Amino acid sequence: MIFAKLPEHQKGIALTTVGGLALSWDIPLIRLSNGDVWSTLAVRSITTFAVAILVWLTIRKFTNARPPLVPGWIGVAVGGFYALGTMTFLGAVYHTSTANVVFILAFASMFAALLSWIFLNERPARATLVTMAVMVIGVGTIVSAGLTSGHLVGDALALLSALSLAAAITIARASRREMGFVSMAGTIIPACIGFAFVFAGSGSFHIAEPFWIVFNGAVMMPLAFWCLATGPRYLSAPEVGMFYLLETILAPIWVWVIFTETPGTPTLIGGSILILALIGHSIWQMRSRAVAAAPAAA
Repeated sequence: MIFAKLPEHQKGIALTTVGGLALSWDIPLIRLSNGDVWSTLAVRSITTFAVAILVWLTIRKFTNARPPLVPGWIGVAVGGFYALGTMTFLGAVYHTSTANVVFILAFASMFAALLSWIFLNERPARATLVTMAVMVIGVGTIVSAGLTSGHLVGDALALLSALSLAAAITIARASRREMGFVSMAGTIIPACIGFAFVFAGSGSFHIAEPFWIVFNGAVMMPLAFWCLATGPRYLSAPEVGMFYLLETILAPIWVWVIFTETPGTPTLIGGSILILALIGHSIWQMRSRAVAAAPAAA
């Protein structure tokens, strides 16, 4: 197999590229399914959960690995935050533009740094604090446009989704437990909530093109989660973080090509500030690691 023969670093590049590309199709596939929010939430979540259980059982049956599905109560907390992030993300998709959602979600990494500072006493480097300040300006530019365009609720949901993701990452980091399946296992919560609202309302699903949301939940999301979760085995965290930006950059392009949805000027300005700040911060981290590793290598 060609992949097995690749050097370690190239394996990481290949995995995270595939993961970032798969993730960038999440919102376009949600939009293509043309369903209401609760039906979409239920179907997308339950298919991802079913695939997670299938893969987990297969690994345990045919290998010697015994990865935990949810490692104790700490895993339940992490899964709960991932579930909240999923629900607020879907809400944001239905209440604001695609560009607003992905640009604001890019702030999750800085939320994680802030939470680690508050709860884990991990003071960010000065460059990280500067990046956070710049990103606040970018997010503020995007959200300010929502005040006049009627997207404020969606922008707020996107911010809450970013904060939920950051909380999940921070708790997982503090626990030092294996959390590879938690994000997918946690989708059972939004699945149950989605089904509850569907049956409490009309009692039937309203998805015009169900193939796209099933394909998204059963194939694209598990592929993205697995590739991006495996990437850190071969790449540094800053390098992996760069590939998460593929969704930030590509998702608005796919939506523009398919639906001709053009981002507004404040969104483009704020998004550009966010992307440039994150790229600059990731490059700084990679260079800092290289400088720190140089004496050890010598």
